[in-house]
Amino acid sequence: MADVAISPCREKGEPALADLGILCINPSEAAIACQLAKQAGGKRYRLFNSNLYQVPATDLTNPFFTAGPTIGAPMAVLALEKLVALGAKRIVVYGWCGSLTESLAVGDVLLPNRAVSEEGTSAHYPLSFRAEASQLLLQPLAARLRTENIKMKTGTVWTTDAPYRETKDKIRTYGSQSVLGVEMEFAALCTVAAFRGVELAALLLVSDELWRHPWQPGYTHKKFKKKSRLILELLFDFCRTFTN
Repeated sequence: MADVAISPCREKGEPALADLGILCINPSEAAIACQLAKQAGGKRYRLFNSNLYQVPATDLTNPFFTAGPTIGAPMAVLALEKLVALGAKRIVVYGWCGSLTESLAVGDVLLPNRAVSEEGTSAHYPLSFRAEASQLLLQPLAARLRTENIKMKTGTVWTTDAPYRETKDKIRTYGSQSVLGVEMEFAALCTVAAFRGVELAALLLVSDELWRHPWQPGYTHKKFKKKSRLILELLFDFCRTFTN
């Protein structure tokens, strides 16, 4: 391993985290997560320019953490590195993605299992294998969604640093290659999780449809916001009740 100048570590006053928690990408979901964590008796810490809550265990539930927002691969990886240094071993990422295919509409759920990387962070974490989502998290997460009658798809996403450079040609090309969605963090997060030896999976809510012309955003709709809160509440319960 390269001799780096700075290594992530726990510093004075920082918590020893529970093994499992949620990393929220977007500010809207991170704000709701803060509310839910406060209601559950969570203690707040700072995580760079984001929030981190440690939610205590009860007689019937596990302790867990929630953190965010962390938009973009560099910020998401900075947060993930710190969470791992504080003790996180299993991380569920909650974010949005744009759909590249007619089979995914606004409000649908995608569980990505691998990514095409067009971001610059992953290259700094060399691996001898292709990083993928942890099946130890992905499978129970999918099972929980099925229990709640929430339909989902599993497949590849395209991770980009440049959301305003998602060209129509790329959308068509990736869509024809069975790449289902596009977002900004998953490839880097998967890579760093593999590099650090922790488990990571993601749940992405389809926020817009890039395959349509013109582009169809849906993240401002009340129905989308309601679905997003439902998903976040489900993830809180998933963490509370998760068993190995």
